[in-house]
Parts: sequence; structure tokens; C-alpha cells
Amino acid sequence: MKITIWHNIMWSRYKAVVFSALHRQARATNIDVNVYQIAETDVNRTTLSPIDLKWHNYPFVLLFKGALSEIPTVKLYLKMAWLTWKNTANVTILSGYERPVVWLQAAILKLKRKPFALFCDSTMYDQPPNLFKGIAKRVIFNSADGMFCYGQRAVQYVNHYGVPKDRIFIRRQAAALPDNYSEQLVVQQRASMRSPSPRYLYVGRFSPEKSLPHLLQAFHGVVQSLPNSELVLVGAGPTVESLKALAAELGIIDKVTFAGSKSGNQLFDEYLKATCLVLPSKSEPWGLVVNEALSFGCPAVVSHRCGCAPELVRNEETGFIFEWGDIAQLTERLIVAPEVFSNASATTTACLEQIAPFNPDSAAAGIIAGCLKISGRRSAETI
Repeated sequence: MKITIWHNIMWSRYKAVVFSALHRQARATNIDVNVYQIAETDVNRTTLSPIDLKWHNYPFVLLFKGALSEIPTVKLYLKMAWLTWKNTANVTILSGYERPVVWLQAAILKLKRKPFALFCDSTMYDQPPNLFKGIAKRVIFNSADGMFCYGQRAVQYVNHYGVPKDRIFIRRQAAALPDNYSEQLVVQQRASMRSPSPRYLYVGRFSPEKSLPHLLQAFHGVVQSLPNSELVLVGAGPTVESLKALAAELGIIDKVTFAGSKSGNQLFDEYLKATCLVLPSKSEPWGLVVNEALSFGCPAVVSHRCGCAPELVRNEETGFIFEWGDIAQLTERLIVAPEVFSNASATTTACLEQIAPFNPDSAAAGIIAGCLKISGRRSAETI
């Protein structure tokens, strides 16, 4: 059996560890997996962290150097169309169903009667409903032989557009953890490194959909009750200057650290030191930083719009969920977090237990199982 996967950018370390696990499992079962990486990165990712090839332990073909959005359109379409046409995979998995070039690939595969599936991490909270886009999604989702969804919210999304349950497969999200990662070591480090004073952490892009002004406003309220609190914002993006101005206006600039982009051990240390991660997003298809945080014993306070909320956040055990836009509720959650999560050992254990099933091997196994089902179904239909 042959599986071909099309992926947009190499920057995604977490996809790299899943594809690496997929390669190991496939090789052990005589399945051939071919991965096309379309580009190295994209413009909105270049300020966050560099591309690190050490995570990509699987054979892949890189089609274009540089950023995805900077590839000439005609050149991109011609190359992807040609490679899709000549590919002989039993199942092809496409990424980015909203991009016209993926529609072209789907049309080619349909013409050749080759089964294909789509990766989908969208949720009903991502964008306001649109009639014409809704019709388009219904068409391409139901043209596919399978949909690989990252969680309950994504399953609800494709169900909404009429995809039957037997064509939906769960592909768990998994963080890219260091080679020397050890749960036992995390328990020890969390106990020794966690800040004695309330320390709230955000990790991600500084962009409008992340709702960081809400976090600053809520933190202003926290400081009134917990004056020794601090907020650490890790990342970069277009709204950084406006956020600094808002922090100054609220009188909390001396308690907010704009730490810039971090990766590797520098980032992992931030999780170990924090009271909790905060993800206040208006739109967050999953929220992989929550996977990372829980992997280092750090609970998470997330908005109800975050895709990972149903799977990863257990109130008062691994974090809190609040209604997006309810700044008073977010403030309340942040104020009680230091006390609720004061037992570092118990909190770390709960976080590690919750995140344990979300690992690269499980994610890879889900992809293989789904592809085998798609291939088997198509074979049965042609008999």
C-alpha cells in the first residue's frame, strides 16, 4: 500500500514528529509513505522559530524554498498538478482544503478515480457562516473519501457539512518534545522551578484572533487582587506595539514581560515556571501550545472557542475553560488558579495523565488506520 501526504510548510515541528512516527510504523508494516512539503515556511511564521531539520526523520520532497505565500501561482499550480497526476498512491491526503490548488488536486484525483482524504482542524468558531463558502465546503468535504479531524470540534464541523461518520477519522494532535523528555524529570523540575508568585504565560503569535487585549484587561484585574503577579508573553506578531501601548495605558507595563520568540529548552522552561498557560483566542482550531504546556505539568486557562478544550482541559485539574469575551470570568479564573493549582505534584500528574494519549505514535496510528479503511472501502466498491 502507498500513501502520499501533501503538507504546506516544513516549519511545523509537531507535524514533523507525527510524520516521523508515521514513517517508522509504515516501514514496519510494509506501507510506503511519501510526503510532499510544499514550502519551508510562511511569512507569518518566520518570526516565531526557525526551521529545524532534526525533527524531520522521514523521507520527504521539498518543492519550493522560502515562504508558501511567495511562490509564483502558475509555477505552484503546474508543479502540484503534475505531481498529483503522475502519483500512484492508493490514498492521497491533502492539506488546506480552502486553497484553490487543493481543489485542482482533488479534481485530478477524482478524474483518475484515486481515493483522497483531507486534513481538517477547522471548527464552527473559526469564521462567521458564509453561504457560498458553506456550499463549497460541503462539495469538497463530501467528495473526499475521508476526513482526518483533530478532535471533537473538528468532527462537529465536518458533520455540519454532511460528512457521514464512517468517513471521519480522528488524528490526534501531538507536541514535538525534546529527545531527553522524561515525565519523571518533569515532575521534579516542575516542583523546583515553578514560580512561588503567580506567573501567567501566553505563547503564540501576537495577532487579532488571539484576543490578547482581553488577557491584558483581565490581568489588570488580577493585579488588583494579587499585586505580586506577573504576565509573560512569548511570541511575536503585528499587534505587539498596540499591546505594549495597552499595557502602559492600564498601568501594568512593569508587570508584563514581552519575552519575544522562544523555542526548545528556553520555551519549555517557561512552561515549567508558569502558574498556568493562558490562551484567550477568539479563533483557535486546536491550540498545540496547550499540548506543550500539559506535557510540562503546566495547566491551561483557555477560551471555549479553543478546539482542544473538550479533550485537554478538565476544570480544576488540568485548567479552566472560560467564555470567550467574558473578561470578568477570565479574571476570576486567573485569580483562583494559583490556589487551585498550588499542589505542584498533583497538578503535574493530572496534566501528564491527560496529555499522555496525545503523542506522535497515536497520531500516526490514526492516519494509517484511516488510510487502510479508505483503501479497503474503495477496493470493495470496485469488486
